[in-house]
Amino acid sequence: MMKGSVLVVFVLLNVIVLFLMVDRSEGDPRNQIIQLSCYNETEHNQVDFSTNFIKTMEKIGDQVRRSSHFATAVTGTAPDAAYGLLQCYGDLTITDCILCFDSAHYVVSRCFPATGSTVYQDGCFMRFQNYSFYEEYSRPSDTRICGNTTRKITVFQDLAKEAVSNAVRDALISSEYFARETMVSGTSNESVYVLANCWKILNASSCKTCLETASKSIVQCLPWSEGRALMTGCFMRYSDTDFLNAIAKPVRHKNRGKMIAIVSAVVSSMVILVVLLLIALYVRRRRWIQQKRTGSYDAKKLAKILTDSSLNFKYSTVEKATGSWDDSNKLGEGGFGVVYKGVLQDGREIAVKRLFFNNKFRAADFYNEVNMISSVEHKNLVRLLGCSCSGPESFLVYEYLPNMSLDRFIFDAIKGKELNWEKRFEIIIGTTEGLVYLHENTKTRIIHRDIKAANILLDSRLRAKIADFGLARSFQDNMSHISTAIAGTLGYMAPEYLALGQLTEKADVYSYGVLLLEVVTGIQNNRSKNSEYSDSLVAIAWRHFKQGTVEEILDPNIMFHTYSKHNFIKEAIKVVHVGLLCTQEVPSLRPAISTVLKMLVKDDEPLPAPSNPPFIDDKESIESEDKIQRYHDDSEFYSVATVSHSHFSPR
Repeated sequence: MMKGSVLVVFVLLNVIVLFLMVDRSEGDPRNQIIQLSCYNETEHNQVDFSTNFIKTMEKIGDQVRRSSHFATAVTGTAPDAAYGLLQCYGDLTITDCILCFDSAHYVVSRCFPATGSTVYQDGCFMRFQNYSFYEEYSRPSDTRICGNTTRKITVFQDLAKEAVSNAVRDALISSEYFARETMVSGTSNESVYVLANCWKILNASSCKTCLETASKSIVQCLPWSEGRALMTGCFMRYSDTDFLNAIAKPVRHKNRGKMIAIVSAVVSSMVILVVLLLIALYVRRRRWIQQKRTGSYDAKKLAKILTDSSLNFKYSTVEKATGSWDDSNKLGEGGFGVVYKGVLQDGREIAVKRLFFNNKFRAADFYNEVNMISSVEHKNLVRLLGCSCSGPESFLVYEYLPNMSLDRFIFDAIKGKELNWEKRFEIIIGTTEGLVYLHENTKTRIIHRDIKAANILLDSRLRAKIADFGLARSFQDNMSHISTAIAGTLGYMAPEYLALGQLTEKADVYSYGVLLLEVVTGIQNNRSKNSEYSDSLVAIAWRHFKQGTVEEILDPNIMFHTYSKHNFIKEAIKVVHVGLLCTQEVPSLRPAISTVLKMLVKDDEPLPAPSNPPFIDDKESIESEDKIQRYHDDSEFYSVATVSHSHFSPR
């Protein structure tokens, strides 16, 4: 019944389209990038801001898809709020506006971890910030871009000046703050095309000031045949080539109003029926998912299962083992809890993760997390010994690893000498094998979501074990991705996950790629230990790889050891190559982690050339899987401001 109803609605909607369709020439979203600028604004909580950014973009997208050329949205509160604005220019159709929005949305996400960005495209403008900028119409960064060919003809220059002036006049009397102007010389074969558009959020006075400033700036491009004024509150362009889209005109139909009323009434009835059916199915499915997720147990029953299981530790036992949570036993602190060293009565050393949340509110989630972690066992994964949620607090008990985490070695000038190249390569291989197990060799695929040096622990023989599964997520083989709240450590998070919230194994591969670069160079991503480095580690490695100077960034602590220098350098450069393959901007180009393992252990197979990582200022084409088509930048009009890199502490 539901399928039949949906089909009827689909047919009727197509009838409406036939009666309401408009004539239009093929439009052009004009989503070529003119300028992308990333602003190093002060950030507070980057993960919160990233989540708010995603929600803001979703709100703007909803407005655009409801036939709006202009949209604003804000999510969150200061200082982590995300303010967004999109303005499509007045000659774009709604379809073209949506395409331009999709392109701009992806492009501005390249600016993370910066909390401010603007992108000018020839069809639309987008800006986001962590503060309200809606009344701004000028900034010191306002500029003009001139180019193409030189037109010395006086007639063309006079036409351009007059057309620009007319466009300013017409835009100021338009309710949309938009104007287009075409002027053709009566005595020569000269034509000029002009577009002017203010953002609709401005008042009339601000728009006037912005456009007048833009017109004075843009005429200085003459005698060039192309000119663009990129202003904070408006955009203007002139050209000797017709870049304007045709204006759509409605087709008149007899009895059109009656037909619309009849069709609308029928569709409304059918839509109500379908909506009711969908609601019923949704409620039923939610109940099924919840029962499956909790095993039909409530929080109290789950707590009882844990208490009765072999995993259970009594609260009093662990409290005594840690010296009543004595500060001298504290090993570290992260976003989910404090980790303590403990010694059980039988002499076993343990690491206890004392969680911040109260088990009364998270019993079901806590149980599922424990169930997932306890079901995996591998030599390169930290072993979960037990847990408890029956006392006043919840905690997890892990095996204790005396050498702590990898970051304490590779980012320390003294301790870094303890890890020669042989040890570092063993750590790389061990970490890779652990990830292969998580991604491919378990009944349920597991994505860690927080691969970084701080979460790679080292045992007494300096062997790697992946730790901290607090953010891990699992999903079935028939799922291509899962959508989830953004969590992790900025600088290690894949761009498609950070921007869109869609999670696949390729997000772990990206984080792993950053880790490889850190192990080889001793430089922490986005926190360079040497003042000569101001870019992210990924950007540094990419630049040196293209220039053939990777040897210059290798960690001095591993330059001399028992290996021959030639073999060491060859292997290290190979690891950098693999790291860049893992941090490519396009997810599908990143290799699976099992493929990475083969690349590292086999010497006879050539590696493919990596494409550019994200957040790079190269004048290259912007690529995005399943979101936008590939659009090639016009190198003559493309410029990118320096991408900012924020500092952050490990979770």
